[in-house]
Amino acid sequence: MKILKYLTATVVALTITACSSNETEILEGEGSLTLEFDNAYKTSDLLLKTTPYKANETEQIKISKVKYIVSNVRLETSDGTVFTYPKNESYFIVNEEVTASQFITLNNIPEEDYTKLTFGIGVDQEKYLEGATGQGDFLSLAKDAGMMWSWQAGYKFMVFEGVYTSTNTVEETAFAFHMGSHGSALDNYKEVTLDLTNSARVRVDATPEIHVVADVANILQGNTKFMLDDAAQIHVDGVKSPQIATNVNGMFTIDHVHN
Repeated sequence: MKILKYLTATVVALTITACSSNETEILEGEGSLTLEFDNAYKTSDLLLKTTPYKANETEQIKISKVKYIVSNVRLETSDGTVFTYPKNESYFIVNEEVTASQFITLNNIPEEDYTKLTFGIGVDQEKYLEGATGQGDFLSLAKDAGMMWSWQAGYKFMVFEGVYTSTNTVEETAFAFHMGSHGSALDNYKEVTLDLTNSARVRVDATPEIHVVADVANILQGNTKFMLDDAAQIHVDGVKSPQIATNVNGMFTIDHVHN
């Protein structure tokens, strides 16, 4: 019996030591995490310029451009601990025409098991009101990517362009939806919070990948339905731009997490 007690005590002590060592490593270590933004149209992979998609009962579209700004990334654990990625490093442009842009790698993230992801679509007013010099390199990146109207008008948070046909318009007609905040006068910045399908285990020697699907059909078919025969060009619009922002906010889901 004494031997059994000693063995039990030894196992318990080793277990406590191992857990303590593991917890210290998680708290002090840092790793990386990749966000993959995979654009789709409903259940189909998104193909630009060639594939027609059904927009509604009377209209079909061919999409030529899909671009949007992802910003202010936060990760949360199951116990509510939140890691906020450094703000000045947390602005990215996802462009369907540039494959590399669809993979965002975040570095220096505390080792944890993360269960929730939050990010913004666009540029928040706090950042915009820092002025042109406060934007750093991102201002030039946005200009080069065609994601600005002008500094006064502000950033384009989302660009969605192509051509459409309908029962009323048999010839291909251009459409363009550009959504942003329009300076400080109209704030269309919104954040998306998604529960992960399984935890993303960030470790020094392991980089998980969170696969985010963006269903761009939601831009036209979300909370507000848009008919292109009625509104094929939407840029700065005090009524329709907030509606598009809400539709865009609802187009993201988590498909899976690779560890």
